[in-house]
Amino acid sequence: MVLDAQAKLYLEMMSGIPPLHTLNPQTVRDLLSQLPVEESISAGTGRTEEYEIPVEDGRITVRTYTPQGHGPFPLFVYYHGGGWVIGDLESADFTCRMLADHLKAVVVSVNYRLSPEFKFPIPLEDCYTALKWVEANAGLLRGDSKKVIVGGDSAGGNLAAAVSILARDRKGPNIMAQVLLYPSLDFDFTTESYQKYSKGFILTEELMTWFAGHYAESRDDLQNNLAAPLLTENLRGLPPALIFTAEYDVLRDDGLTYAKRLVEAGIQVEYKCEAGLIHGYFLIPMFTYRIESTIKRIADFLSNVKVDFTIGEVK
Repeated sequence: MVLDAQAKLYLEMMSGIPPLHTLNPQTVRDLLSQLPVEESISAGTGRTEEYEIPVEDGRITVRTYTPQGHGPFPLFVYYHGGGWVIGDLESADFTCRMLADHLKAVVVSVNYRLSPEFKFPIPLEDCYTALKWVEANAGLLRGDSKKVIVGGDSAGGNLAAAVSILARDRKGPNIMAQVLLYPSLDFDFTTESYQKYSKGFILTEELMTWFAGHYAESRDDLQNNLAAPLLTENLRGLPPALIFTAEYDVLRDDGLTYAKRLVEAGIQVEYKCEAGLIHGYFLIPMFTYRIESTIKRIADFLSNVKVDFTIGEVK
């Protein structure tokens, strides 16, 4: 399919930004924080609260989004994207509001510590600790500890997939489903999608190399299956998975290959490539219509996961 008109416009809008891989991480964070934020037209009206939770050698913040109603609600633990280097609670705020509103779930957005200040596996362990905290505090959050979903976009999708593996191998918490949005799942830059879209579509091969270099302490880390879940030999026993990719994205083949491998391992999987879209669309307000379409598909998938799961109407 041809490039979506909104995607083309977004790429034109971002064309004046210097190549991020030529800057240091803090400069990139400062630069992106200064970009104007377009408000979503359907960002939801649920209650938000923040909690500081203990992690190894520190504390992190999680922000909860509770829909209107009495609960208990499903619990959707969300990990934002940003190559493990950038991104925060604010970058995922309007999308998390939409998820809470449309899914009728408590969304818990996790502000895990970023690289290079905190390299692998610290961000992953933060995410796993947050998952355990959510399960233990389900009552406080007006959530149902038996209906816990993990999800995230890009690096957050990587973290959600790795958390699912950790939870399986560490015997808990139980995860009802994993929702991976254009996830980074390997550091193989030779795939077809890397060959086709490595330049000109925001997430370039050079930028992915920059992200990987800041996340990993050594080259060995890039071959660790918890940094690159596609390298996991045994995928049996993982939660049902819904995987989205974007057509014009170097990471497209990561998600497709992972979906195929999960199916081979006997996991309930649904895969969707969003035609005409680019990496990052799920957190960009100008793609609200396509985000709502994605969330409706998430709702439909969760309603068909082989557990008792009740969803609200998708607006």
